[in-house]
Amino acid sequence: MSAPVSHPVFVDTNILAYARDARDLRKKTIALDWLSFLAKTRTGRLSWQVLAEFYAVATHPKKLAVPMVAAQADVLSLQHWQPVVPSADLFKAAWGVQDGYGFSWRDSSIVAAAILSGCKILLSEDLQHEQMVNNTLQIINPFAPNTPAPGVYVQ
Repeated sequence: MSAPVSHPVFVDTNILAYARDARDLRKKTIALDWLSFLAKTRTGRLSWQVLAEFYAVATHPKKLAVPMVAAQADVLSLQHWQPVVPSADLFKAAWGVQDGYGFSWRDSSIVAAAILSGCKILLSEDLQHEQMVNNTLQIINPFAPNTPAPGVYVQ
């Protein structure tokens, strides 16, 4: 069953990275489509962790090699996406996710930030596609076969 997205959608680091990566045009196009949709609908969310990871990958000379000024502009432009800041509540939520699902600390922090942001969807290539977390957050790999276009999700 499909329904329009009307709630915040959390974006993991790899979605931002693929939007800047010319080596895989299919993934770049999908990432840009999602980011454009989320910007237009003002439903995109992320965390400071995601922004820091993106900046590190983007500016690394053996990864994306984006000029620092351009990567800095990307990070600054995403400030209106209400980045989740590190806090005791975020750590406690991440510990609960890690204990309950066995995710890595990095992934647990991302999932917890998505939940604390009130998101129903987490866009990530790193976790199991369509997995539900705490019966409130669905992980969607936008690059998986048959994943709906931005604006639609699989319930």
